[in-house]
This record gives sequence, C-alpha cells and structure tokens, in this order.
Amino acid sequence: MLRHRLDACLNIRDLRDRARAALPSPVLGYLESGADDEYSLDRNLGAYRDYELLPRFLVDVSHIDTRTTVLGVDVELPVLLSPTGMSRLFHPAAELAAARAATASGTLYTLSTLATETIESVAAVAAGPKMFQIYVLKDEGLNREFIQRSREAGYRALCLTVDVPIGGNRETDLRTGMAAGTPFPWSSRLSFVTHPRWSLSRLTGPAFALANIGHRTLGERAGLNEQMEYVFSQFVPTVTWDDAASIAREWGGPFAVKGIMSAADARRAADIGATAVIVSNHGGRQLDTVPATVDCLAPIVDAVGDRLEVILDGGIRRGTDVLKAMAMGARACMIGRPYLYGLATAGEAGVTHALDIFRAEIQRDLALLGCPRLTDVDHSFVRRARRGNT
Repeated sequence: MLRHRLDACLNIRDLRDRARAALPSPVLGYLESGADDEYSLDRNLGAYRDYELLPRFLVDVSHIDTRTTVLGVDVELPVLLSPTGMSRLFHPAAELAAARAATASGTLYTLSTLATETIESVAAVAAGPKMFQIYVLKDEGLNREFIQRSREAGYRALCLTVDVPIGGNRETDLRTGMAAGTPFPWSSRLSFVTHPRWSLSRLTGPAFALANIGHRTLGERAGLNEQMEYVFSQFVPTVTWDDAASIAREWGGPFAVKGIMSAADARRAADIGATAVIVSNHGGRQLDTVPATVDCLAPIVDAVGDRLEVILDGGIRRGTDVLKAMAMGARACMIGRPYLYGLATAGEAGVTHALDIFRAEIQRDLALLGCPRLTDVDHSFVRRARRGNT
C-alpha cells in the first residue's frame, strides 16, 4: 500500500500534496511559510524560469554519471540534504529517517542544531557522509561541545549558519501558535483533532525535544517552548567574522558558511578559511525581499569559485533546477522542503523517494542536455531567458 502510494508521486509537487493532507495546518504552516509577505519564498521558486538550458545533440549518452565531490567526499547525487529543525514535527522517525535515506542514496545529510535526535544517534544509523550545522551562540561552551561531539561522532564537515542574528518575522507561525511562547488558537487545536494519525503518532512516539539543546535548559523538566526560548536567547547581533574564523580554526576540517548572498561575504568566508559557501536565504524565512538564491549564484562563483566550493540552497524542485545551478558554477545543491514532504508522507521511504525523483530527473535531463557527465556541465549549457521581442 505504501509503495503504491509513493509510486503515484511522480514529482516533488505530488509529494507536497500528500504532505499537505497528512499534516495539521500549524505544522504545515511551519514547513511552508516564509517571512513577512513571502516575496523571497516565492521568488526562490519562480526564478529558475528566468534561465534556459541549451542542449547539445549527437552525443553518446548511453551512460550517465551523476557523481561529484563536495566538501571532500564523493557523492552519487549532487543533491544534499539541508539542515532542517524539529523534524519530528513531520514524522516520528525524524532525523534518523532522513539520515538513513541520504546514506542509502549516496548523498550527504546535514543535521541541524535544532534537531530532535542527537548528534550521536544520527551517526549510529547513518554511515554516509554527514555535516553538522551550528550557529555562533552566546554559550561558547555549547559551541565547543557541538564541535567536539561532531568530531568524535565522525561528521565530515561543519556548517555555520550566519543569517540568523535574530529570528525572522514568520507571521504564519505567530497566528497558528508555532512560534515560541505563543498559544495554539482553537483553529489549530481543531486541526490536530482532524488529523488523528499525526496526533496519535505524537502521543505514542518519542518525546518531542531539541535533543542537543535540552540539557542546557532545565533538563527533562523543560518543555519545547522553554527550549526554543533558550535557543532564541542565544542568538546575538554582535556576531562577527572573527567569531566565524574562531569556529573554523577550532573545527579544523571541511567548513561551510551558510546564508551567503553576496560576493563580498563570499570573499570574507574564503578569507577565514572556509571550504565552501552555501548560497541561501534560509528558505525565505529571514529577511524578506532579498533576491532568489539562484540569482545570486553566478556573481558569487565569479568572485570565489577558484578559492572554495559554492553550494546552492533554495527553491530546488526539479532536476533541471539542479542542472541550471551546476551550469552556473555550483558544486552541488541542497534541498530542505522537498525531502520533508517525503518524510511527512512516508518517513524514510518518502525521503528516499524524493531523492529517487531527483536522481531520475537529473539522469534523464543530462541525457537530453547531451552531457553524459554531471561534472562536464558548464556555463555554456545555460542562458538567461529572453523575454518579449528584445
């Protein structure tokens, strides 16, 4: 029955439809909403239409190679899993399911600071390459603890998210009760009642907690709101590039800076010893009206592409989106919402199906593009769309 349900999902949009039916409205809103008027959220998706692929023909495409190397590891697919907080909201198997699916699919999984599974529990079930995502927090001891635990658990890389000096204005979460310290209105409570499968799984499944944070608050007595309030209290607007450089030095391995939107900041990341920058606007959830990430990609590649790897995050929904990013110089792409749609639909099998969709699309699109190897895709395969008569 589950296999049949997944087989009917031909693309990420189909998985999204299944997830929308499975999740109560507050949880769905938390997954899908952005900041303010959601301009940047919408633009992330729509901007790919402004670029066109230029295929070559009479090329032998009998064998397609989707492999690449990123952050010092070989991956079978240029689609990495972004850090996404509180994954247990979407399925009881949470981060464990996503990490196992990434390993099985031959790609890299990134565990969030705001995860509901520990650094160690994810490492225990997923032998594939892993990255841990951190912020520069007020609690320097916690920063050091994250670095040490990640190193001991065998994480390949560290990812520093830099675009959250304070939280963005996510009005949907404020209305539905998903923001820290806000109560659930009756409409949200009714939605929990009308989604009994989701609600029952939360009542009978593991306790909901920020697994790598809770011990810093009130231990087992701390509720989720208390834990979230603690995390938000740790974001400080005084963070500078010196703090990022200190974390990079202490980690001493492959190091990615996530949240970069400008060539100037990409150069600073290279100057402090970063291995990679992740071009990201936090899924449109922080500062609204910033550009789509794909529109920022080429200038950043031009500025630092010979000094570090550039990874694109934001709005990826099709194999053609991935190929456009690769043609503009990205080493790989990251997805968040697409794999969470799969997680909400069918747990680990759903995440695997989301990655299988991308794999099939990328293989087919490479063949149609006349490019048998992913690593051969370059700027000559893409152009800006020409609108109107000019």
